[in-house]
Amino acid sequence: MADATQGGTDIQYLGLLAPALIALIAGLVIHSFIIGVNVTDWLKGRTVTSFDHVVISLGISRMCAQSTNTLHYFMAKLSPIKLDLNVTLAIIKSFYYFFMCANIWLTSLFSIIFCLKISNFHSRLFLYLKRMIVQRTVYCIAVSVLLSALSYAISLSMFWPELTRGQTHNMTMVTKFIDCGKITFLYNYITGYLFPLLLYYISSVLLFTSLYHHTTKMKMSSNSSINLETYYSVMTCVSFTFTFNTICFIVALVCAFYYYVYCVNLYWLYIILDFLPVLHSSYLIYKTDKLRSQMSKVLQNVMDFLFQRKNTETRESIEVVTI
Repeated sequence: MADATQGGTDIQYLGLLAPALIALIAGLVIHSFIIGVNVTDWLKGRTVTSFDHVVISLGISRMCAQSTNTLHYFMAKLSPIKLDLNVTLAIIKSFYYFFMCANIWLTSLFSIIFCLKISNFHSRLFLYLKRMIVQRTVYCIAVSVLLSALSYAISLSMFWPELTRGQTHNMTMVTKFIDCGKITFLYNYITGYLFPLLLYYISSVLLFTSLYHHTTKMKMSSNSSINLETYYSVMTCVSFTFTFNTICFIVALVCAFYYYVYCVNLYWLYIILDFLPVLHSSYLIYKTDKLRSQMSKVLQNVMDFLFQRKNTETRESIEVVTI
């Protein structure tokens, strides 16, 4: 019975390998494309905006987070269970939290810069923040990474003593991590993500409110020739991103709750959580003119290559038949 249960579990985990690999490949392609386009512009001496700096950092953090999470999944389920491996898995998991925290901080920074550049507030505080943050985007990115590293260091320091003590004792649950089953880690997980998410929601609401009031005034004005499509497009983008990030936060919270409270790793939900940023990056490519143009060129080149190869094979087949 135990062998049958273990076999069923192994089949279940092997069944998740395909979607995990698909999500990983898609993430590497999409994020690498975003990074490559912006870095190429920078190397060619073209203008790189504050948005581009944040998008590059965001792509790197998402790609690293997805890679470490997939690596953790493969090592946990396809490698033999050893105590040293358990230490390695815990370190990989901590790196995953670091990159995820960096992703959230950078997403919040992107939303804040978006709000500061587009919103039409004229208070002294708003103008000061606009001048300080927009002109010092690189420093803000560095601060976001340092705050993520601080959260990572706190998380690692909390379970590292117990993990090292486990090397001198017989561990009864080697398949589970040291930090599972402890509410303190769930508290640290939530508080590490709560502040940047709060900043994100505040900036998104302020931006949407500013755009809504601005479009309302423009519609009420006597000048009916004003085109509001651009404003509606931005409002739609903000609403979509707001809903999307809320879904990501709920999924991450469910994963953390089951892990820290019940010591259960919902790997299928982690795969979905890895794939969601890929969808957001794809939407970012679609909404950004520069990225959309470059993606169109890449797809066109791929299609031309495939059709050229097909025509070559057809021509060779005809020549063989003629001979």
